[in-house]
Amino acid sequence: MTTGKGAIDVGAALRDLRRRVDLSQRELAERSGVPKSTLARIEAGQGGEPAFRTVERLVRAAGGELALRLPGDPCSTPGGGPPSLSDDEPRDEAGRRYPAHLDVRRVRTLRDWPGAWWVHSYTLPERLWPVRVPELTYDLDRARRDERRWRDRTRAQVTFRRAFEGLPATSWRFLAEVPGVGPVGELRAHERSTDLLLGEELGDQRELVLEGVVVAPGLRVLGIGRELIGLLAEEMALTGIRTAHAIAEFGNVEFLLACGFELQASRPSALTLEV
Repeated sequence: MTTGKGAIDVGAALRDLRRRVDLSQRELAERSGVPKSTLARIEAGQGGEPAFRTVERLVRAAGGELALRLPGDPCSTPGGGPPSLSDDEPRDEAGRRYPAHLDVRRVRTLRDWPGAWWVHSYTLPERLWPVRVPELTYDLDRARRDERRWRDRTRAQVTFRRAFEGLPATSWRFLAEVPGVGPVGELRAHERSTDLLLGEELGDQRELVLEGVVVAPGLRVLGIGRELIGLLAEEMALTGIRTAHAIAEFGNVEFLLACGFELQASRPSALTLEV
């Protein structure tokens, strides 16, 4: 928290901090020794300005830090001002704030809502839906919240590159990496000579054979595999290689078709990408 020209909404800042560390009001109160009723009043903006010592205990119990700065001092927030906090917080139908640690999100499609159990097995017209679909949803299970946050962080931080270290010139390797974590996805392919394959003098033409695309479990819905295929296609265009072949098993045929590969008529499990 920072002193400056703008007033800080201490209650909103504490709610945001609790959400980041996934603590309920009861858990933070127990950690800090501050009564839960006091914490609830602070977050609701009731009872006047809270004591500095009380706020400090709450912030430190949540793993945060208090920073007092004079105007003009370096600040971690854009523009050097106090933290930006939104007043547009989601509320339930009775107008009550949701617990900050639940990561409330809007239901844009049925698959966004865990309660839409029927959408995964069959399709029903809206008039036959067994329950009303809410505008907002959240995960009560902490493990599911942690998994969702992990996917969100990965989506925001993942970078892609072609790796050359320790590989022969005919090997292609692309990595999806997260800082501090390492690779979360990998694509491997190798070049082969069309001249040798066909026994013809074709000017040393080459094509690629896709060996595999691997994405860490839990991250396969983020489009990392598609990004790796897209990077492969870009490199193929730069090097003049026009064709990549793949042999797909299980459900990977649908994945490669979605990435632009086409089935070979004579070999249903064989696909080709033309760039």
